Amino acid sequence: MSPPTLPLLASSEVLKHSTPKDAYVTLFNRKVYNITSFLDEHPGGADLLYPYLGKDVTAIMADRDSHEHSESAYEMLDDDMLVGYLATAEEERELLENKNKTPVEVRLASDDAPIDLYEFHNELPPEEAMAIQTDYETDIKKHKFLDLNKPLLLQVLFGGFTKDFYLDQVHRPRHYGKGSAPLFGNFLEPLSLTPWWVVPLVWLPPNMYFFYLGFVNQHALTALSLWAMGLFIWTLVEYCLHRFLFHLDGYLPNHSVAFTLHFLLHGIHHYLPMDGYRLVLPPTLFIILAYPFYKLVFAIFPFYMACSGFAGGTLGYIMYDVTHYLLHHTRLPAYLQEVKRVHLEHHYKNYEMGFGVTSPFWDVVFGTEITDTFQKRK
Repeated sequence: MSPPTLPLLASSEVLKHSTPKDAYVTLFNRKVYNITSFLDEHPGGADLLYPYLGKDVTAIMADRDSHEHSESAYEMLDDDMLVGYLATAEEERELLENKNKTPVEVRLASDDAPIDLYEFHNELPPEEAMAIQTDYETDIKKHKFLDLNKPLLLQVLFGGFTKDFYLDQVHRPRHYGKGSAPLFGNFLEPLSLTPWWVVPLVWLPPNMYFFYLGFVNQHALTALSLWAMGLFIWTLVEYCLHRFLFHLDGYLPNHSVAFTLHFLLHGIHHYLPMDGYRLVLPPTLFIILAYPFYKLVFAIFPFYMACSGFAGGTLGYIMYDVTHYLLHHTRLPAYLQEVKRVHLEHHYKNYEMGFGVTSPFWDVVFGTEITDTFQKRK
């Protein structure tokens, strides 16, 4: 099949497309790309792209201090977003006399094979590759697991999958590419979608209230010590929940109902790890998980001591959930960038290791650090 022809665009025309709802950029002051649909999928966050809308991105994409982009990033632009060529000064003069514009052949075939995110790799794939949309039709025909065009939960419940097949497939990442894939496909759908900012908005006020009660009714040193202890204990709780509950994997009963509960709790996150609305716990699920810890803390300690310790623990949870979102969708400082690398390796390299999210401390203690040996699959 011959490559398509795309129009020449004047620089003034490109500048008209410089808003988040209509975003063009140029590369090498020649190729023009429509990146509107990609803004929310950008691994570093859409806000990093806003200053370059309607402008050339050649320098920033090659800037090592910011983030030197891989070859796959350039390939993704050519394959999915190319809309034309930026006219030279001479061509712009010709365009003034040519209302139909001059088409040129621009989409060049690449000899490089695309990165298969479905497979686990020795090296972490480039972040840009994680935002490439899965080919829904090819995926369901090849792997015979879930159809991303249809509600997912009922497919898990009635799919008739074996335990080994389900666990193998659900941990191989896909990317929906246009928001959030349908989970329920009905009025329950909004309950499964939680923006990251809901966590601090809902839980910081009660967290501060518990802290206040403990602080004003005890010696400050006692209150702060218990608060710090609660924060530290949360790091262990975070690790244990992730390792022994969210990744119950091998201990799941070989039954579709068990698979469905697993998928709701954590499986969907591994199946679609870049879904920005399924990276934090919905408030109802947090209440269910937190209630036993609440009862335990207030049963062991006097009331005000319990308030201080529980405030530290719940602050740890808030930091955990917000951090989890940032690790998937935001460019971070050097320390957190390393934490981000480890967590993404948990998704794309070895899901049976690397359970710490805010810190690798407990992975070091319990020997679950991710090594250079990738997760071998059948």
